[in-house]
Amino acid sequence: MSHNLFDSRKTFKLASGKQGTLYSLPALEAAGVGKVSRLPVSIRIVLEAVLRNYDDKKVSEAHVRQLANWQPNAARTAEIPFVVARIVLQDFTGVPLLADLAAMRDAAAQQGKDPKIIEPLVPVDLVVDHSVQVDYYNRPDALKLNMELEFERNKERYRFMKWGMQAFDTFKVVPPGIGIVHQVNLEYLARGVQHKDGVYYPDTLVGTDSHTTMINGIGVVGWGVGGIEAEAGMLGQPVYFLTPDVVGVHLKGKLREGVTATDLVLTVTELLRKHKVVGKFVEFFGEGTAALTLPDRATIANMAPEYGATMGFFPVDAVTVNFMRNTGRTEEEVDAFESYFRAQGLFGVPKDGSIDYSSVVELDLASIEPSLAGPKRPQDRVLLSKMKDTFNTLFSKPVAENGFNQPADQLNRRYATGKDELKIGHGDVLIAAITSCTNTSNPGVLLAAGLLAKKAVAKGLKVAPHIKTSLAPGSRVVTEYLSNAGLLQSLEQLGFSVAAYGCTTCIGNAGPLREDIDKAITDHNLVCAAVLSGNRNFEARIHANIKANFLASPPLVVAFAIAGRANIDLDKEALGTGKDGQPVYLKDIWPNSHEVETMMKFATDPAVYRKLYSDLTKDLPLWNAISAPTGNLYQWDDSTYIARPPFFDAAAPKVGDIKGAKALALLGDSVTTDHISPAGSFKPATPAGKYLQGHKVEVKDFNSYGARRGNHEVMMRGTFANVRIKNLMLPPKDDGSRVEGGYTLYKGEQMAIYDAAMKHIADGTPTVIFAGEEYGTGSSRDWAAKGTQLLGVKAVIAKSYERIHRSNLVGMGVLPLQFKGNDSLASLNLSGDESFDIGGIGASLKPQQDVTLTIRRKDGSSQDIALLLRIDTPIEVDYYRAGGILPYVLKELVSQ
Repeated sequence: MSHNLFDSRKTFKLASGKQGTLYSLPALEAAGVGKVSRLPVSIRIVLEAVLRNYDDKKVSEAHVRQLANWQPNAARTAEIPFVVARIVLQDFTGVPLLADLAAMRDAAAQQGKDPKIIEPLVPVDLVVDHSVQVDYYNRPDALKLNMELEFERNKERYRFMKWGMQAFDTFKVVPPGIGIVHQVNLEYLARGVQHKDGVYYPDTLVGTDSHTTMINGIGVVGWGVGGIEAEAGMLGQPVYFLTPDVVGVHLKGKLREGVTATDLVLTVTELLRKHKVVGKFVEFFGEGTAALTLPDRATIANMAPEYGATMGFFPVDAVTVNFMRNTGRTEEEVDAFESYFRAQGLFGVPKDGSIDYSSVVELDLASIEPSLAGPKRPQDRVLLSKMKDTFNTLFSKPVAENGFNQPADQLNRRYATGKDELKIGHGDVLIAAITSCTNTSNPGVLLAAGLLAKKAVAKGLKVAPHIKTSLAPGSRVVTEYLSNAGLLQSLEQLGFSVAAYGCTTCIGNAGPLREDIDKAITDHNLVCAAVLSGNRNFEARIHANIKANFLASPPLVVAFAIAGRANIDLDKEALGTGKDGQPVYLKDIWPNSHEVETMMKFATDPAVYRKLYSDLTKDLPLWNAISAPTGNLYQWDDSTYIARPPFFDAAAPKVGDIKGAKALALLGDSVTTDHISPAGSFKPATPAGKYLQGHKVEVKDFNSYGARRGNHEVMMRGTFANVRIKNLMLPPKDDGSRVEGGYTLYKGEQMAIYDAAMKHIADGTPTVIFAGEEYGTGSSRDWAAKGTQLLGVKAVIAKSYERIHRSNLVGMGVLPLQFKGNDSLASLNLSGDESFDIGGIGASLKPQQDVTLTIRRKDGSSQDIALLLRIDTPIEVDYYRAGGILPYVLKELVSQ
């Protein structure tokens, strides 16, 4: 950061009178490099990083010129080398990444190098937030008991993290019990502007969780990447990506009374999914944007993965500066933040017409109505007033139409559970969870939930005790302000006592249901419901046996818990009967905006943030009690949680055509990373269950796939093992429905996908996966790509890909190929007994070229079709040739 390309290194004044140095974007425009002031704000921040990190090697003058001359609708062929300021990890992705770093150190040492050459070159923060499960709930000691179980289950992982803290200079851990990574990032880790050697620059990052985009709410450029890509970024590789389209979202007007930020974000998600923003930057502008609170902006930014965008970006303005001050940043930091963005001409929400966008979408905030989303995808919005009709219609609709394929005459039947004379039926709410970073970082909706609870308690309303209720705040700040506002007690009276500080229900850690209830669901094939304030509701994610999952605002979560069923019209039907014997309706207890605003002072007290973030280990005796090994090299043992990964053992593969491949699975549309690499629990009869039992692990100690991500033996056995995945190679059942679960055919015999994959590897037969639209939607789960590679899959052929998973496949040396035109799995009429050749993968491999798929059928006929190679950039070609991004980076570091 000492060059002066285009005379862009300038000084600027801070409000305190101090002087700083920056790489000036206005100076680029003055030098005639490009019309920088018309560029989207998000592009300008990336441009600053490219300019500042110019070294004439990885970042060239041509890169600066290309981006400074970004055109709204040009062909996207140029790649941007983006050097980020820092990296954040959550523990499910952070542990395997740390295992890879430890294995890279082993490999470096074996080649006679100092293992310390493997060292993060930018600050890395790992926040432990995915490991706690809701085993205990609706009791005052639920938090304590859940954390004790968490430490019992995860002690080996936490020892490993503590080793990492002492082994690597720039690697820090935020311990369990503090909060969710994105909320901790928003409230504490993000400093707005960084400075090094006197040079000030914007905070930028990538994170190993797709909801890293929450930080876009405070004007920070950052997004989710797979752990594979984050690792390369840590070790000095720029994050490479194609120059993006930028979709401007023009927000007008303001939200009506009674409409929440959750209603807004579910509407934005539906709108932008329809606009097809996958792989694009989305940037919000206009007067409606400027009028939004910072938490509302962060809520919208958080859901970028659900609408498919790389980012959902909000520029910095006075609202952002006030948020930084209210959350306990120092005056010096707040001064640097505001002064820097003003000096760069980046301060303020742009007005209509001031920026050139690739396309513009308009949304009138006054048009938004109370909503939920579900029952299987976050983009399927349901008006609150239509919940009853929607559920009842979907109940008997076919699965292909998002339905449950149940006989309509069964809808109102109820069944005994064998306990408490309790009967349950279709549509019953069995899980009600205030959870996930999306909403628990927003005081507006959490205070609204508390106020609704207070009014409900005053009316004498209750939640049935069999409903699993939980409150899992995104940080300890939430508990403090709900308590100070006098609202926590009312939530507790309705069953919403604090159960954990972590992702819990939203990530699949809802924990078990009562055994008799679970049995009644499976015995009678019931379509029961979960209502959660989360961001994901994909099949089998929340709970394996809960089929209808609805995303809702925290106050609606409380309301549906009181009502006890999802198929209710809360506009017309009573929530319950009050202590005076009169019906109580939602409108009777819904808080108004003035009531919420009156409570907001409790959530904007900087002293609370400073107190709770000043010492992250003070109140955590369980964490402090864990002893950890020391040294630069990790001493691998026989742990079933942490095993040395095999990704550095093999020589670089010979790149060439794939011959005689067999299909391992034929999959439909919207196959998520949850389908490919589930995070939840697994049964004893699964390949992963058998492996652990073979290593003397009792069933009660299995934990989850997510917690076992440091052990490739478990994770490869769990690949394609989701209980709801449907492999179309398997013949339909007698009733026409599809077999569910991770099964395939090997030479006509049905078996687990893992078992068949091992047989194909033993035969020397390469395998391929076929899929439909949106393959790899969902969490940025690197094991979805790592597991695919370890199963011997050489290529995935899909109709379209979600951004992170496509990148992860390349990063693991698996070819992502895309059908062209009208070609698809259905049009090719594949059954799975064909063999396949893929030609054109030779020495002259180029990004986005065509390759040829030759299908050889059992009747002796063959067919050639062209596929698009979704290796998108030149650097990805290099990664593929090396056998993946990790071997590529290791070779580069060892050869220095």
